[in-house]
Amino acid sequence: MNKKSLSKRVLGAFFQGLLLVVPITVIGYTVYRLFVFLDDLIPMDIPGLGVLVLFLGITALGFLGSLFITQPIVNWANRLLDRIPLVKTIYTAISDLLSAFVGQKKSFSKPVLVKLSKESDIEKLGFITNEDLTSLNIKSEKIAVYLPHSYNFSGNLFIVPRENVTPIDAPTPEVMKFIVSGGVTDLGKKSNEK
Repeated sequence: MNKKSLSKRVLGAFFQGLLLVVPITVIGYTVYRLFVFLDDLIPMDIPGLGVLVLFLGITALGFLGSLFITQPIVNWANRLLDRIPLVKTIYTAISDLLSAFVGQKKSFSKPVLVKLSKESDIEKLGFITNEDLTSLNIKSEKIAVYLPHSYNFSGNLFIVPRENVTPIDAPTPEVMKFIVSGGVTDLGKKSNEK
């Protein structure tokens, strides 16, 4: 390795270090100076009042920033994604899947046992995701059931006859843990039990 190459690597590592250190230092120093400034402004000598005012101020700025800066950027990005057909489809599917697990409208709220065929006694655990498939021209006797895979964050969507589906009286998170763990997790076992 020649001297020029070594010096380029050293300089590159130095600038990379600056990129890590400078923002943290600037934020730390700014927060410290704000704390001292607010502490001097407040005439009352109450310990921690400056920290409280600083916390509330930063929280208010974060809220306003997300409302007036972040949300318009998110809206712009969504409009851009809407123009790219394949990306839009993948993005929407992933977004809907994440919303189903952790969003406001949880879709995996009806755990069921599904008989896969009349000729077999094999059944799978899953979740009803849609009971009205008429918009797809599918008869009302059939419903959509999502069957997650074990040890994976994927699954399959099946359209099955209602008569093959038996509701399960168990909490959704427990059923999901049971499926994902491959049946190793004990249903209904209290976490403080040994």
